[in-house]
Amino acid sequence: MAYRYGEYQDGPDPLAPPYDVRAALDEMGDAILSGSTPVHALRDLLKRGLPGARDRRGLDEMLREVRRRRRELRESGRLDGTLERARALLDKAIGQERAELFPDPSDAARMRETELDGLPEDTASAIQQLSSYEWRSAAARQTFEELRDLLRREVLDTQFRGLREALTNPDPAAMERVREMVAALNEMLERDSRGEHTQADFDAFMATYGDMFPEKPRTLEELVDILARRAAATQRMLASMTPRQREELAGLINQTLEQAGLGEQMRRLGDALSSRRPDLAWNTPERLTGDEPLGMGDAVTALEELADLTQLEAALRQDYPGARLDDIDEAAVRRALGRSAVDDLEALRRIERELEEQGYLLRRRGKLELTPKAVRRLGETALRRVFASLDAGRRGDHDQHDAGSAGELTGSSRPWRFGDEQPIDVVRTLVNGIRSGGGRTSGGLRLSVDDFEVAETERRTAAAVCLLVDLSYSMALRGTWAAAKQTALALQALVASKFPQDAVQIIGFSNYARVLQPDELAGLDWDMVQGTNLHHALLIAGRHLDRHPDFEPVVLVVTDGEPTAHLMRNGRSAFEWPPSHETLELTLAEVDKMTRRRATINVFMLAADDRLREFVDEVARRNGGRVFSPSAERLGEYVVSDFLRLRRAR
Repeated sequence: MAYRYGEYQDGPDPLAPPYDVRAALDEMGDAILSGSTPVHALRDLLKRGLPGARDRRGLDEMLREVRRRRRELRESGRLDGTLERARALLDKAIGQERAELFPDPSDAARMRETELDGLPEDTASAIQQLSSYEWRSAAARQTFEELRDLLRREVLDTQFRGLREALTNPDPAAMERVREMVAALNEMLERDSRGEHTQADFDAFMATYGDMFPEKPRTLEELVDILARRAAATQRMLASMTPRQREELAGLINQTLEQAGLGEQMRRLGDALSSRRPDLAWNTPERLTGDEPLGMGDAVTALEELADLTQLEAALRQDYPGARLDDIDEAAVRRALGRSAVDDLEALRRIERELEEQGYLLRRRGKLELTPKAVRRLGETALRRVFASLDAGRRGDHDQHDAGSAGELTGSSRPWRFGDEQPIDVVRTLVNGIRSGGGRTSGGLRLSVDDFEVAETERRTAAAVCLLVDLSYSMALRGTWAAAKQTALALQALVASKFPQDAVQIIGFSNYARVLQPDELAGLDWDMVQGTNLHHALLIAGRHLDRHPDFEPVVLVVTDGEPTAHLMRNGRSAFEWPPSHETLELTLAEVDKMTRRRATINVFMLAADDRLREFVDEVARRNGGRVFSPSAERLGEYVVSDFLRLRRAR
């Protein structure tokens, strides 16, 4: 048999690889590390869309398309097209009748002319009065019948989208079938309100009258939704007209339905639809500003689509409390933007679900939170960016994913054990495979687990690392808070991946100091309080170093201001600005204790205040540490490279 292969056409490729949710988390990472909450970061990602080989539109692009379509519809034409055409046909019929009567000198002709002169100005009333008029002109009679056919088609099209074409050449049998359909529909709705309706009843109805509903509804609920949206659009069309236009058109509609024998049945249907769907905007005006006159059916279709687009725009904005992608009506997206937009929406929903199912996001009491797994991922991303900015040739530091975690290579190897992270000794492994007689396969060598050996590394001295991060409100005011948080995450990731034997503690300080757990770093926010209590932070750092007396001490301080608070004996924080003499004395006393612990304090200044510079110079003089003044963008680079320099020196 012969086979032909081509691109899959029915939606997204079912064999395409799933979207990498780690990349989605990285996309969210910038916003989260800049202080955004996971909820807002996820919302921003969904608005931008999903980058990559299979680019998907985001909510913003869909929103732009919806707004463009709304502008097009508003400029598509005027609502009074049917009225204008009805008046034109009425005037044409009257003119043709007058032309027939003019040559006739009889009194009967003059009486007819008088009757024509006395017609009401209102189009509906004039048509009603002429319904019993005996036309002398055959052409006028034909024009008047054309007018009545137009109104019948347009009025029924405002209620049932599929009837205009069906009634292009109406006959009594076709109108009788329409009356039977409306009566059967009302009966089905009444049975449903009594709880007696079944799906079999609906299937039988559609088997008989399904050709009148091009939307092909599958249930009564879908049919009610279709009819109710169109009926509401008809009411909005009337509400959007001038009072005179509204009165004329409403009169034409009612008159046409009565003449077609549908008046009572359509009133019953309208009442049933409005009671079932009171949520629709039944009488909300909507302006159309175009120049082209629209027929009633086309005007109702435009207003129906405008209502869909208005609701869809509100859902796509996602700017209300508790907004979720599940709130977006997939059917409305399909009607407005097509099948591809439905696929894009499903891809966005899948990302939202996958981030939770794969353990990156957690909903707790209705709040979206990052999991420890997500925080580790963000730390690794921050570290990669730091390494990317380092000058490898000058500093000698680079991201080495396959390096062992225990130190420099010694030149010897040993058998691989489960859990080893040292690099594989390829030469020894291959030699073992040959010696064990595993045998060659076609184009290769068969290896067993026992053949593998890893390169041994020297034991590396462990360090007790303290990173002290200023959480005061001034960090947010100066725009340095995001950089400080990224730096903390990067350092945490560096120690966890390359120096697992180290003991790292990150301490945040404002009016008080506290130990920050790795899992809370990404979602951490600054403190809107007064005070930079470095004294308390150094106290906590000292306890951490004392718990690891055999570790090499490393203390790094990131701040944008001099100490303005200290911890009193009763455990309360004392704030004073400019800094009090007692605050400076107590803080420097803790610096001296760090010096006696052989801990070098390196300070990273994020501001150029004279008092801060004077203070850090005194810290450097007493402790022997170094002072850096990096820009916020290069803070992570400075801290990580300085930490690596200290580790190499130790």
